[in-house]
Amino acid sequence: MLRRTLAALAVVTALTTVTTSGIAEASAAEGRGPRVLDVMTFNIHHAQGTDGVLDVRRIADVVRESGADVVGLQEVDNHYSGRSDWADQAADLAALLGYHVVFGANIDNAPPAGSDHRIQYGTAILSRYAITESDNTWLYKSPGQEQRGLLHAALDVRGRTVHFYCTHLAASSQTDRLQQTPQIVDRIGATQPAILVGDFNAVPTAPESQPLQSAYTDAWATSPHPRGDGATYPAEAPAERIDDIYTTKKVKPLLTHVVHVDETASDHLPLVSKVVVAP
Repeated sequence: MLRRTLAALAVVTALTTVTTSGIAEASAAEGRGPRVLDVMTFNIHHAQGTDGVLDVRRIADVVRESGADVVGLQEVDNHYSGRSDWADQAADLAALLGYHVVFGANIDNAPPAGSDHRIQYGTAILSRYAITESDNTWLYKSPGQEQRGLLHAALDVRGRTVHFYCTHLAASSQTDRLQQTPQIVDRIGATQPAILVGDFNAVPTAPESQPLQSAYTDAWATSPHPRGDGATYPAEAPAERIDDIYTTKKVKPLLTHVVHVDETASDHLPLVSKVVVAP
């Protein structure tokens, strides 16, 4: 019932914003007009759920059920260790969903003895649409902290280039986050249209969140949401809004909601926003 309600609200809002869906779809097919996308951010905790079970298929099911077109994932293992069966999780998820994928390694160590695979951990972007280019920028790291990055993918959305960014800020250092958010704003710069998603490990009112709040539109704060306060962590009893979606001025959030498809899949709940990309 909730999903049907969310879908109905999204359609009404989209029709109001775009004028008529028929005109919008026709224009998009011709390479002009707005594009409507469902975008997600999801910290997957290397696919280990709150029940202790490792299950990549469960993560894929959550994405599929949400209807997300583009997904920014955090805490993704790539031949990292036995905790994830030495799997390439980004590639496995892409195969299960039939999506394009790019992975950004923020931990990148030499292969263990007897293997050709580097030990990697970081973020990933899954997309229904072709990824025409990508890059991963390492963010500020103070001594003793874990390396974090900003993964970027340029998407071909029916002839329109949309820039999608995914990040995961420092978990245990506000000092690092205070450096990382201005670095992200500088890196994205004047790029249009752009969408930034991630686990920011800080609530929107925190000092380190202010560069993002000033530069971009906070999708949760500016779109209708029929249920909850946007909290995504911890999944079992969400109390903190630390997983967010931000958009630049050429992208308008229509409806944003926390996904409650399977609350055991990860220690975070995913966040989805339906957005309109200006022509």
